[in-house]
Amino acid sequence: MALLTNELEILPLRDLFNIPLRIPSYQRPYKWSARSTNLLFIDTYEAFQNDLDEYRLGSVILQKDHSNTYNIVDGQQRLTTLSILLYCLGDTDQSLLQEEYSELSTNAILTNHSILSRKTNELNSDEQVRFKHYLLEKCTTVQIVTDKEQEAFQFFDSQNSRGKALAPHDLLKSYHLREMTAEDESQKVNVISRWEAVNQEDLSNLFKNYLYPLTQWYKGKHGLGYSSSKIDAFKGIDTTHVYNYALYHKASNLFIEQFNKNGHHELLASNSLNQFQLTQPLVAGKRFFDYILHYGQLLEQIQKLIKQSYAEHKNQIPRKGTGDTYIMQLFECSLLFFADRFGIESLNKSVLDYFYTWSYSLRLVMNAVYQETTNKYAIGKHERLNEGLDIFTIISEMNTPTELDLYVLEQPAVDLNNKKKYQAVYNKLSSLNGWC
Repeated sequence: MALLTNELEILPLRDLFNIPLRIPSYQRPYKWSARSTNLLFIDTYEAFQNDLDEYRLGSVILQKDHSNTYNIVDGQQRLTTLSILLYCLGDTDQSLLQEEYSELSTNAILTNHSILSRKTNELNSDEQVRFKHYLLEKCTTVQIVTDKEQEAFQFFDSQNSRGKALAPHDLLKSYHLREMTAEDESQKVNVISRWEAVNQEDLSNLFKNYLYPLTQWYKGKHGLGYSSSKIDAFKGIDTTHVYNYALYHKASNLFIEQFNKNGHHELLASNSLNQFQLTQPLVAGKRFFDYILHYGQLLEQIQKLIKQSYAEHKNQIPRKGTGDTYIMQLFECSLLFFADRFGIESLNKSVLDYFYTWSYSLRLVMNAVYQETTNKYAIGKHERLNEGLDIFTIISEMNTPTELDLYVLEQPAVDLNNKKKYQAVYNKLSSLNGWC
């Protein structure tokens, strides 16, 4: 990796803040919690009180651009909080606080300013001066600088794979942002704004419990254990690749985008096209963000449909234990995958009831349901029910929704305790399937 000469060094905060720092548009909003802010104050203040010769604040990764401005690739949250602390200690010339922040960032800055202002006001004026001096002179960071954005992100990824555990979707965000080489700043800002507007726990859940399993199950593979080591499944086609398959999918994506902008085409008899398929590779860069938001919205539609269709008796969708959650997610996955292939309008009552039967029959068979249980069942390898029926592979090879009628589900050997415990489920399945 091509680091700049003499720009991998340990610097005191005074020297670091004398560099023309900038928060690039692709960075996530500032939203350090009150707890993290309070902890930063406590740690640095204790180091000051103990008169430590040096207090290391971790590393900062910067990318130096053509105008000799240093874009913060990693360390923005920490540096902004330190700027707020120094501001509260009377050092009001903090360039990072003069950046343009979103409303979300501004609210967090004001909250943490209130916290740190209260903390610093507890110190007498002499102690404030000495603490500020300690922060600037004795608190240090490891400054890592490259002149290429790509290399800065690569270093960021490698640092986080060895150190603090960054969420897989955050690593993917960084990867796909650096693939947006052809996009202007306004498009990057738009992408990040939409991404950050989504609840991050919901994003994590979408990848772990829906997208990753589905992209594996239809291939007959296990869909468990999604983590940072498995994000290659969502890196997609490199924008620079010119292989036949890559050009085909890039051209397809380009056509779909242009078609949806221009409208109806006689050959396709449609005014708009579904943009993605879980059985097809995604294209790296902007398309990744559209892909994730698309499936997040489709999942919400599926969940609303389930609620509307099975609301007549609340216990038809049990939610008491983790096993119930796994069964519910299996049901949602089956509908999501079917809707992905044939459209949300394909989920008529017959289809809904078919997948309800397929999913909740397992609930009646098993006393305890684990993720491994639903994983084996999804790929047709559960020995106690519908063995050999790899439903997601079947869906991926269907040409019409009505082909689902060709696959007959087994009547489960219902456990008597489960029949009593899940009476509403048993009654529903019996009425749908004519069980005696």
